[in-house]
Amino acid sequence: MTEELCIREAKPSDFERIWPIFRTIVAAGDTYGFAPDTSEEEARRLWMHLPRKTFVAERDGKVLGTYYLKSNFDGPGAHVCNCGYMVDPAARGQGLATAMCRHSEQIALELGYTAMQFNFVAASNEGAVRLWESLGFEKAGRLPKAFKHPTFGYVDALVMYKWLATSR
Repeated sequence: MTEELCIREAKPSDFERIWPIFRTIVAAGDTYGFAPDTSEEEARRLWMHLPRKTFVAERDGKVLGTYYLKSNFDGPGAHVCNCGYMVDPAARGQGLATAMCRHSEQIALELGYTAMQFNFVAASNEGAVRLWESLGFEKAGRLPKAFKHPTFGYVDALVMYKWLATSR
């Protein structure tokens, strides 16, 4: 029998299970703005130490995905958070990104954020763009040729935004 998906805050020891996912996705160079040769130490800093919180999505004791949540800005923009999500390529198509995004929205509200912004979504990542739009995110901006895709060359990057609070 397969267990339900569990999304929980990551412990430092979880990074050894996050690293293979991070390494695979970042090395492909087609979705994240991290250098494809990001070291394990730098990945740990980026994913585990810089964010306000990091989570893992696991089933049957296996980490299938992960996300971080952090403030996007300080001061007058401190109510806006930013998240990054990664799903193990072998686990795609199981609704993990949807589940993690919904979870992150709830956590963001609990932490006092009222909006969520994705700063740099490669326009060529059509699956992610469709998913974020289906979850209520709007394309708030387009950065022409800001992302250098390994196959398509320079493609636009999108800024996507969602107001989370129920009242303005």
